[in-house]
Amino acid sequence: MNDFFRGIKNAIPIAIGYVAVSFAFGVMCVNDGVSPLVAIIMSLTNLTSAGQFAGEKLMIELAPLLEIGITVLLINLRYLLMSISLSQRIDIKMPLWKRFIMSFGITDEIYATAISEKDDIKASYMIGLTTIALFGWILGTTLGCFFGSLFPSNLLEVMNISLYSMFLSAIIPNAKKSKSIIYVIGLAIFISCILYYVPIFSTIGTGFKTIISTIIACIFGSILFPRTEEESL
Repeated sequence: MNDFFRGIKNAIPIAIGYVAVSFAFGVMCVNDGVSPLVAIIMSLTNLTSAGQFAGEKLMIELAPLLEIGITVLLINLRYLLMSISLSQRIDIKMPLWKRFIMSFGITDEIYATAISEKDDIKASYMIGLTTIALFGWILGTTLGCFFGSLFPSNLLEVMNISLYSMFLSAIIPNAKKSKSIIYVIGLAIFISCILYYVPIFSTIGTGFKTIISTIIACIFGSILFPRTEEESL
């Protein structure tokens, strides 16, 4: 239970950031003609910002279900890398049902918070993280659906930035402790900028761009800054 409540405590900043971002999502859904119930169900079953925003727009355009599924899958494919990374930090005897619960709650911010743990990651800790983060995401969506019209559009645009700020707050403390992390992050940013701004890469999906930059940066880090045996224990 101590791990569970510690997870809840660590997830409070994430939940606050999620309220702001999902509030904008709720407003967008209502403005596009999506019912509040559908918007809330989307947030309840899909804990992902970019995937939800993209999926909602495709729904409005009456895109085929296959297209919606593939698009959201590609956008969220980066979570596969995060899952593989987290799997190295959990007990190999952990039951499958607990692994499923953990996999549902893996987002950029939850991953950054969990991977910062010094000891092995417990399922109870991840459940605490996911529970509060999901609550914040659903709460923000609900508030956006019913009260979004009361806020100016400029404020809603600012809310979207809070997610990036929150993610930076999760990785900066670790970056301060290690120059190798700074180099890897810097390389990932550099590669992402190339994939985003160079026209020849414009046809690559957002999810694939994230995966490409992550893999290259991780390979670079593992070759130049390998973990010692003592650090892996």
